[in-house]
Amino acid sequence: MLDMLLMLWPVFALLMLGVLARRYDFPGESFWPLAEKATYFVLFPVLLVARLSQADISTVSIGGVGMAVLLLLLAGSALCYLLRPLMKLSGAEFTSFYQGAMRFNTYVGLAAVAALYGESALAVSAVIIAFMIPLLNGFCVLVFAFHAGGSRGLRPVLGNLLRNPLILASVLGMLLNYSGIGLPLLVAPVAELLGQMALPLGLLAVGAGLSLKALRTVGPVLLGASLIKLLLFPLLALALAELLSLAELTRNLLILFAALPTAGSAYILARQLGGDAAMMAAIITGQTLLSALTIPLMLGWLL
Repeated sequence: MLDMLLMLWPVFALLMLGVLARRYDFPGESFWPLAEKATYFVLFPVLLVARLSQADISTVSIGGVGMAVLLLLLAGSALCYLLRPLMKLSGAEFTSFYQGAMRFNTYVGLAAVAALYGESALAVSAVIIAFMIPLLNGFCVLVFAFHAGGSRGLRPVLGNLLRNPLILASVLGMLLNYSGIGLPLLVAPVAELLGQMALPLGLLAVGAGLSLKALRTVGPVLLGASLIKLLLFPLLALALAELLSLAELTRNLLILFAALPTAGSAYILARQLGGDAAMMAAIITGQTLLSALTIPLMLGWLL
C-alpha cells in the first residue's frame, strides 16, 4: 500500500493545491470555472484523441470491457436500491445517493492511470470511459425521472450526452486508429503539448471545486454511498474482470476506475433535475478526500 500511496501522492497533492488556491482566492474566483471548461472541452479530448489514435489497442477486448462495465453498473444499481429502504431516503435524496455511489471522476482517474501505468495506458482507459460515460448518464437520467420528477430535463441532458467531448474524443481516436490514418504529422506534437496540460490543470480544478463547508451535512448517506463506490465497486470490478477473463492491464484499469470518487458534474445534474444538491456537494467533497486513502488501499490489496 505504501508504494501505491507514493505513486499516487502527486495526484492528491495537486487536488489539495487546488483547494488551497480556491481558499486563498488565487489567481481569482473567475479563473477556476474557465480552467475547468478549457480542460473539459479542449485539453482532455485532445489528450484522448492523441493517445487512442496512436496506441496499439488491437489486444483490448472491446466487447469484454463493455460487458464488464454494464454488469458493474447493474450490480451497483441493485446495491443502491437494496439500501434505499434501510436509509429511508426521499426521492431527491436517493438521486444524490445514487450518483454518489455510481459516478466516477474522470480527471482523477486519468491522472491516476498516468501516475501508475504511464500515459501509454490512457488509450485503454479511453475505451473504458467510452462505455462508462454514456451508460452512467443513461442510468442517472432514468433514476431522476423515476424519483425526482426530472423528466422535463431529460431531452437537454440526453442532447448533452450525445455532444459529450470525452465520448466524441474517444470515438474519433478509435476511428483514426482503426482506419490507420492516425494523427497528421503537424498535429501530433501540438496535441502532445496540449495533452500534457490536461492532467495537472484538471486536478487543480477538481480541488478548487470541492466545498469543505458542505461536509457539515455529512451523515449516513455519505457513508453508504462511499461504501459502495470506494470499497465494494473495486471488488465487483475484480470479480467481473476475472469472470470475463480480461487482460491484466484492462483488469487493473477497470478496478482503478471502479475505485474512483464520484464526479463533480453530479452536482450540476442534481441542480438541473431536482436532486438534493447540498447533499450531492457533501458526497463529492467527502468521497474525494476519502479516496486519497481508499484508492491506494484498494489498489494495493487487489492489484
